[in-house]
Amino acid sequence: MRILLLEDDPLIGDGLKAGLAKFGFAVDEFADGVAGQKALAAAPYDAVILDLGLPGLDGMEVLARWRQARQNVPVLILTARDALEQRVAGLNAGADDYLVKPFALSELVARLNALIRRRHGEAAPLLACGTLTFDPASRAVTQNGAPVVLAARELALLELFMQNKGRILLRETILEKLYNWESEIESNVIDVHIHHLRRKLGNHVIRTVRNVGYILDNDMEKPRS
Repeated sequence: MRILLLEDDPLIGDGLKAGLAKFGFAVDEFADGVAGQKALAAAPYDAVILDLGLPGLDGMEVLARWRQARQNVPVLILTARDALEQRVAGLNAGADDYLVKPFALSELVARLNALIRRRHGEAAPLLACGTLTFDPASRAVTQNGAPVVLAARELALLELFMQNKGRILLRETILEKLYNWESEIESNVIDVHIHHLRRKLGNHVIRTVRNVGYILDNDMEKPRS
């Protein structure tokens, strides 16, 4: 999942970026409100972490402009402004959640996962497709009740498929969701990840739609002839 992070404190920003990467998030970080406000239209973000005290353009104004432009991506406000009126103002301006500094990374990840689940219409914290399950919090995968060990990028790719089961994912979409702007990407990287997932989960799990992309079927446990 790809996250847009707007945070002007470099220690917090860099720490968040590194911490979220361990949970499978690809993060683009901006420290300026003006640049961050424009960034939302440049990539298919799954959620935004927004600090209110940004230089250039205040976080509340950034949020207001997004909502006026009908940008409906989930926004989690992250700020040191812990007064009740500030929290209420942020939620009324269109924020989806609010977390006050200092905070625990585990709580931030849990809140992000909840926002993304709601955006995809998933009520349960556990993603499931047939006999395959994925827990976004623990990053644990099971198939037929048995644990499956996947590399970090494979986990991120499987999560993307399971949040879009039954939908064809274009190669371009997969790349945009899994990698941030700083990543150096080889031309065959998606083919490699798909190959590894099929080897560990079965060739029938992810189906190739010729000249279009890939799909995780709801009946993916049934091998196709």
